[in-house]
Amino acid sequence: MLRHTRFPVAVVALVVLAACADMTDTQKRTAVGAGTGAVVGGVIGSYSGCFGCGAAIGAAVGGAGGYVYDQYQKSEGN
Repeated sequence: MLRHTRFPVAVVALVVLAACADMTDTQKRTAVGAGTGAVVGGVIGSYSGCFGCGAAIGAAVGGAGGYVYDQYQKSEGN
């Protein structure tokens, strides 16, 4: 089973990385926050039996965190 998932995962990773090429710093940081939050939220949600709920909540919180972090970096001049 693992052998059959390697290629699709690699293709998705390449498409996502290519799509990030024209993004602004704000968009990149928000997307990274949302993606990370979705993964962590999904893992936590799977323990309570609702992977999708955890992933959705994690993505929202992570995206907001990424945006706030971006605004902080801009105010510091980085």
